Amino acid sequence: MPSPPDKLRNSTGMTPAAISVECLARSFGQTHALVDVSFEVRSGSVCALLGRNGAGKTTAVRILTTLLSADSGRAQVAGFDIFSQADKVRTRIGVTGQTATMDELLTGHENLEIIGRFCHLGAATSRRRADELLGEFDLVDAKDRLVKKYSGGMRRRLDLAASLIAEPEVLFLDEPTTGLDPISRREMWTALRGLVARGTTVLLTTQYLDEADQLADTIVVIDRGLVVAQGTPEQLKASIGRPHVVVTLPDLDAAALERVQGLLGDQAEIHGLSVRTPASNGLATLGEVVTQLERMGLPIYEVGLEHPSLDEVFSTVTGHSDVGGMTAPATGKDG
Repeated sequence: MPSPPDKLRNSTGMTPAAISVECLARSFGQTHALVDVSFEVRSGSVCALLGRNGAGKTTAVRILTTLLSADSGRAQVAGFDIFSQADKVRTRIGVTGQTATMDELLTGHENLEIIGRFCHLGAATSRRRADELLGEFDLVDAKDRLVKKYSGGMRRRLDLAASLIAEPEVLFLDEPTTGLDPISRREMWTALRGLVARGTTVLLTTQYLDEADQLADTIVVIDRGLVVAQGTPEQLKASIGRPHVVVTLPDLDAAALERVQGLLGDQAEIHGLSVRTPASNGLATLGEVVTQLERMGLPIYEVGLEHPSLDEVFSTVTGHSDVGGMTAPATGKDG
């Protein structure tokens, strides 16, 4: 059973983090969804929870939002124990799941107002919050339109607005942009950045590595129910290797590519029109390469410094060389 409640301190021994998780475990029969998960999320930041389908992401979110019990471990959200003080946790969080949950036969404004009443905000406050959120998420022109006539991006923005009706301290977003077009995704990113700027803490699960890179202050990677890596995006990228200098030619010239490869040394590799080599001294190495290329007088299309990507981080820490499951639309299965 979960440990008895007491304040979970962060690593400095000071005020608790917005989310504190210690050794959470949960099994479903013979399936171990979570084996040993521990992490913290500081107030006013975004933490991205990454992992392939079935890694345990959604199970962790369901436990932290008090929708599911844990077999062992402990956690606090907004300073309250999720097991013994679940009612207090619920009043301080907002949750947006993987699929839209609005009533399609009501208008956007009616949906938000009803949710406000369910949150015991009262009629006047519910109407005010509905108006505020419709404006914040650029839905004012559609406020009196039935939700069934909303686009996918509009529905996801309305879902996010609904999770904020009671002004929660901590917001849980389970794959909020899955299935959205690029423009709608970026609109959601802008909305999330605005929330965090005003002090909201966000725990985000996503299958899009670029989304985690763009939004997250910290990243936690879960694989087979275990935390296999965590840190800032920059820390995780730096942990798997050095940056590379990449030299790209304007056309496929085998002789020129071989000359560039000879210049860059034994570790240089040719990939299409580009030659890539480790940059042991970062920008200093790049500067040296540019100087030598100028002396060679070759027509060069582009020279740059390429840093490790989150794709590389993910494949390295999980042992999966194919990260397609991290970028494809969600299947709706527990992640």
